[in-house]
Amino acid sequence: AIRFSPASRSLFDEPLGIAVQGLGPRQEVTLRASLRDEAGELFEAHARYRAADDGELDLARCPALPGGSFSGLEPMGLLWALQPRKAFWRLVKKDVQTPFRLQLEVLEGHGDDPGRLLAQAQHERAFLRDGVRRVPVREGRIRATLFLPP
Repeated sequence: AIRFSPASRSLFDEPLGIAVQGLGPRQEVTLRASLRDEAGELFEAHARYRAADDGELDLARCPALPGGSFSGLEPMGLLWALQPRKAFWRLVKKDVQTPFRLQLEVLEGHGDDPGRLLAQAQHERAFLRDGVRRVPVREGRIRATLFLPP
């Protein structure tokens, strides 16, 4: 099972805790993260890990092994390492009222073709806290957007 902290939704600029439970002691797995931007382009990252002796994989305590999109102790590595499939494409957010949906998969083993799917989960990365109102401002030559808290 995949556990996010915060659970199902977080702000884009907040840290996201990721842990996998129920693995075997020191089991080798590949984590693959993906999301689609507003144009539908796919961004992906993957990392190779080895679970702890108790079968838990906490990205804040377990370093990524060489061979993935990054290596070392990087709790947010699966997010900052996201790369577009389309060359020279950038991850840009135009409508801050809709979240990005991050897809995370846990696959058995390592290598270019990892094994079977062990778990998957989704997490929303929002840009506005709940209750914030977006108000367009148009006054003379002034163009702006006002964000009002609840």
